[in-house]
Amino acid sequence: MLWVKAFHIVFVVSWFAGLFYLPRIFVNLAMVGSGAGRDVLLTMAGKLWRFMQPLAALALGFGLWLWLGYGIGSGPDNGWMQLKLAFVVLLIAYHVACGRLLAMFRADRNARSHVWFRFFNEIPVLLLLLVVVLVVVKPL
Repeated sequence: MLWVKAFHIVFVVSWFAGLFYLPRIFVNLAMVGSGAGRDVLLTMAGKLWRFMQPLAALALGFGLWLWLGYGIGSGPDNGWMQLKLAFVVLLIAYHVACGRLLAMFRADRNARSHVWFRFFNEIPVLLLLLVVVLVVVKPL
């Protein structure tokens, strides 16, 4: 079980690196006009997006293995797990939203400002904080 937990943590950290950095690229894309700088940022964002897919899948897969295979968070006094899973669903939705935003940038249809993306960039920080507190403190 400890190997599964270690791999889960590694892939969650790696996935979050992408969730933190991709929206940061969006901030820069929203600030540049057209030209070589935009092309470089779109290339970076595309490569990061493709790299994030297997990281997310592996993080979720190892997490499911811990939950369903080893019963972590199962049972009557584990309300923290239900709330954590709700936050994981929000993280998946955020991940999908990042893909849609990237598609909008690629199609040159972004209508949002760099300020909006700065706020959007903070969402995974808040979700990570909530998930870590739930897993470590188990307040419910």
